Amino acid sequence: MRITSDQAVLFRVLLIGASAANPSRKFMSKLQKPVLTGQRFKTRKRDEKEKFEPTVFRDTIIQGLNEAGNDLEAVSKFLDVTGSRLDYRRYADTLFDILIAGSMLAPGGTRIDDGDSTKVTEYCVFGATEDQQIIRNYAQVFNKLIRRYKYLEKAFEDSIKKLLLFLKAFSASEQTKLATLTGILLANGSLPATILTSLFSDNLVKEGISASFAVKVFKAWMAEKDANAVTSSLKKSNLDKRLLELFPANKQNFEHFATYFTNAGLKELSDFLRVQQSLGTRKELQKELKEKLSQECPIREIVLYVKDEMKRNDLPEQAVIGLLWTCVMNAVEWNKKEELVTEQALKHLKQYAPLLAVFSTQGQSELTLLQKIQEYCYDNIHFMKAFQKIIVLFYKADVLSEEAILKWYKEAHVPKGKSMFLEQMKKFVEWLQNAEEESESAEGEDD
Repeated sequence: MRITSDQAVLFRVLLIGASAANPSRKFMSKLQKPVLTGQRFKTRKRDEKEKFEPTVFRDTIIQGLNEAGNDLEAVSKFLDVTGSRLDYRRYADTLFDILIAGSMLAPGGTRIDDGDSTKVTEYCVFGATEDQQIIRNYAQVFNKLIRRYKYLEKAFEDSIKKLLLFLKAFSASEQTKLATLTGILLANGSLPATILTSLFSDNLVKEGISASFAVKVFKAWMAEKDANAVTSSLKKSNLDKRLLELFPANKQNFEHFATYFTNAGLKELSDFLRVQQSLGTRKELQKELKEKLSQECPIREIVLYVKDEMKRNDLPEQAVIGLLWTCVMNAVEWNKKEELVTEQALKHLKQYAPLLAVFSTQGQSELTLLQKIQEYCYDNIHFMKAFQKIIVLFYKADVLSEEAILKWYKEAHVPKGKSMFLEQMKKFVEWLQNAEEESESAEGEDD
């Protein structure tokens, strides 16, 4: 059968599709859709990035400081007003560099002034005289600024920590002024003591800058607050354990620290560190004693160990006797029944009486032990009635002398359970006094 041309077209439509039957439609589908021209789309403000221009910021701040001059009240007003139109948050580092050093600082602490004197101001902390009152006035500028713009608090702390790392780049006079400012700000709570960790940097320690700067900081701090406030702050920030790190490794000992700080007029800090070291030593000693007692080491071995530690750490006998009492009493799990615990305690203490006797050779040591026993018996209710029996045991074992017992009874007892324990001891004390009188009488007859 012969197919006409019209039939052929029909078959093509059925087999290939309408697009093949009409090629012009396929071409049209590839053409781009028309778009609107001449339209402007507004960018959201948060998508716009402001250009970082610290030099422009610097020029504005320096101009304002130069105009205010030495009038620090005018400086505070200028900084207060300017903060509402300049981005202090963004340029905080630059702001504090200028207020302290007078210009922008490069890494390491060198000035960035491009050789242009207009890029530097002398109305800053480094431009002030070395006088605590004047530096105190500058400290007030920082206090007012941070109270007004609270978000600057952390940035200020970071800037001071950075400046402490740059100390080598500053002159001796500039270091003194920065130390005085730091001490004042530490005293009024504007800075935390943790900023002083920057002084533990190796390069500052090796050159002696850390110790020298720290002395100046502590002097300024103590001029504002007493020594107790300073040492309390050091303890809270755990810096009391790191003070020796202000010196090179070969000088990190208490003797060097004590000599250096005492000669600088800071004996309070030397005494403070001595006490802290003693407390640390006592904790270690207590830990070791606990271990030896748990292993039931011979008393001779314990005595040799304790005497060696006393000599090595310059520990007084009265401190050691208190530790020994605590360790000896903690070495036992005591019976919960009052009628049985006394017997258990006397048996245990009789075993260790020779150990306690070695370290109670001084009157003050004996009184310390008596007070420790009193406090222990009061704090542990099952031992309330055991107090007098323990004292008598120690008297017979030559741990406590009659002089010490009488002194404790008359005036050296502590408030805890005072009336009850004095009543317990009344008959024994009377016996001691009568024995003493009889002894004196016998001596008189012999004469």
